[in-house]
Amino acid sequence: MKIPDPKALFANEYLTSCFIKNVVKASHVEIGEYTYYDDEDAIHYEKNNILFNYPEFGDHLIIGKFCSIASGTQFIMGSANHRINSVSTYPFAVMGGEWAKRVPDHLSQLPFKGDTVIGNDVWFGRHCVIMPGVHIGDGAIIGAHSVVTKDVEPYTIVGGNPARFIRKRFDDELIELLLQWKWWDLPPEQLVDALPILCNSDLDEVKKQIQSF
Repeated sequence: MKIPDPKALFANEYLTSCFIKNVVKASHVEIGEYTYYDDEDAIHYEKNNILFNYPEFGDHLIIGKFCSIASGTQFIMGSANHRINSVSTYPFAVMGGEWAKRVPDHLSQLPFKGDTVIGNDVWFGRHCVIMPGVHIGDGAIIGAHSVVTKDVEPYTIVGGNPARFIRKRFDDELIELLLQWKWWDLPPEQLVDALPILCNSDLDEVKKQIQSF
């Protein structure tokens, strides 16, 4: 049985859909198998698309399995922030000289938003921006050019700047079945058998198929 290799750099012959788990090396970034980024310069994803990526700040980026990330989508890490609880937001400390001597350590003053956590099977449209500390649930869809500043529930569609709720993808029953099933954790051979369910647009039939899988 020929199954796509999760350790391959590219998912197909076009050499644009890159399994970025295999190119991102930062120790504080975790990416699940089969999550891909679609871009001609995909192999440089860590440099170009995970911004202000300083492990000493202490936050992590966690992206689940089978996510689809369109060209230009960027994740902003927490050290991108500026101090906001003082009169000036200007980063005097990073400029050096006497300025650095007269102010507290730069990183210690930045607001800490925590880890950015992306679920499984999330689809990001082109040129999305994901802000620090955001959690996005399984199966969500993020519209193109969205700026995500708040958490996104599983299996919902959001869009805009800032991204706002548009609608749920499915009814509550199907969402609960999918969250319990966790198809992204199936062994490779079982996943092959599940593909007709995952690509079936008759959602009432899908509910029956999941329950009997």
